[in-house]
Amino acid sequence: MECCGRLPGRFGMFEFLSNRAKDENGRLDSTRGMLCGLGAGVMEAMLVVCPMETIKVKFIHDQSSANPQYKGFFHGVREIIRSQGLRGTYQGLTATVLKQGSNQAIRFFVMTSLKNWYKGDDQNKTINPIITGVFGATAGAASVFGNTPLDVIKTRMQGLEAHKYKSTLDCALKIFKYEGLAAFYKGTVPRLGRVCLDVAIVFIIYEEVVKALNVVWKTE
Repeated sequence: MECCGRLPGRFGMFEFLSNRAKDENGRLDSTRGMLCGLGAGVMEAMLVVCPMETIKVKFIHDQSSANPQYKGFFHGVREIIRSQGLRGTYQGLTATVLKQGSNQAIRFFVMTSLKNWYKGDDQNKTINPIITGVFGATAGAASVFGNTPLDVIKTRMQGLEAHKYKSTLDCALKIFKYEGLAAFYKGTVPRLGRVCLDVAIVFIIYEEVVKALNVVWKTE
């Protein structure tokens, strides 16, 4: 499952944006759903994902090296900040924003499209949690195929050997030149199973929480 700290920010921003993007009938179309997802993903990337992912990737790479520098996770965080400053926790920001923004744009586009198709002209029609899970798994699969290349680039840009790349574009070009197109899709199959289940569960929880809040606050 994704880090709990990321989910409230992501879905909170999506709710904030989508409530302002709905039409007079309370319907959010697919394009606006995609843009709201993009906004939520970019915010999530800048405030939470990039520093967390940078530290995680550096620590994993360090621990798998012949001579690890970090004695533990917190020691690693202190050393990264001491030697590189807060900027050291924001390596690969561009790649992370692209990856996370496109990730959520794809997921919310697919989810909004499927929900609108299922509800038809009745926006008050309830969706069974099982159906929500199927829609979520579909959205997760779409995001895996759509942005795995960006995830590969992001990981390279946040690793201990990120200095080999001049920029996000340079990283992408070098991967393609020296490793071929297939390198952008490394780990797709194992990631597919995990992400589909993850996104399905997250969307079920999200939809059920929204339903409960709508009843309590009588927002519908």
